[in-house]
Formats: sequence, structure tokens, C-alpha cells
Amino acid sequence: MNNIEVSLEEGLESPAWFNDVEPFVQKILADRGVDGWELSVLFCSDAFIQNLNKTYRDIDSPTDILSFEDGDEYIDDDEVTWYSAGDMAISIATFTKNAAEFGVPEEEELKRLLVHGVLHLSGLDHGEAHIGKDRTFEGGSEEERQMLVLQEEILARLTK
Repeated sequence: MNNIEVSLEEGLESPAWFNDVEPFVQKILADRGVDGWELSVLFCSDAFIQNLNKTYRDIDSPTDILSFEDGDEYIDDDEVTWYSAGDMAISIATFTKNAAEFGVPEEEELKRLLVHGVLHLSGLDHGEAHIGKDRTFEGGSEEERQMLVLQEEILARLTK
């Protein structure tokens, strides 16, 4: 069992896909063999994520997703041990713009970002590697690209 909190920045309207996020993150965690995780996903505006990006990465521009790994464990009142994996923030405006640029459905791009965020919360990193517009892996070392390869493999398994 995993505990996933999905929320919206105050003032944003709930998108049609909003209620599908938690079940999909549960599927990602099950695919990874993860149990006892607690994490949050916040959907936000470009302005909100730009402020986070500037504050925590010294980059003054919006981005599609930021992941903040926690890594602490705690025991709740029922004596259940939870792993506090961390938090994800996803800009709705940027991810929908990226879907259009990549020529993929918004739902696919959203699922890609959710997988991406979970992998970051798992301690994986892709350094300078990224996925190009033609969906090839670019930049970074071969080792750094492995996270993106794994991301696409998980996405393919979960969206068949």
C-alpha cells in the first residue's frame, strides 16, 4: 500500500484527468515493486513552478516537473512504517505545451512526467541527458541516459 496525495495550486480548475493521477502513480510504484511509500503531486501554474525553479535550482524559468526527494521514514499511529519519498510539482501549462511540441497526447506526456518524477524520488538522475523532439535520447553520458531509457520502458509497460 502506498499513500499518494494529489493536489492543485489554489485557484486552478481541476482538469478532466485529475482523478486518474493517483491510480496511475500507484501503478508506477507497483511496477517498481515499491510498498509503503508516501509522496505528493502538486499541479501548478508556470509562475508557481518558476518560483520553485528559481529558489531551488537558481533557474529563472518555468519547467515541466520538479521532484524533491525526501527519504525519511516514520511510524504512524497504527505502527505502520512509511517511507516519505518526497514531492513532485508539475506545471500544467508547460507539460501541455511540451505535449504539443512533441506531438503526443497530453495524457501520454503527463504519464511520462509522473514516471519521471517517481524515478527521481527513487534516487535516479539523468544529469544533462534529455529526450529530443524526435524522441531520441540526447546529451549526457550513457549512464545518465539509462534513467530516461527506464522511464520509457515503464511508460510502455503501463500504457499498453
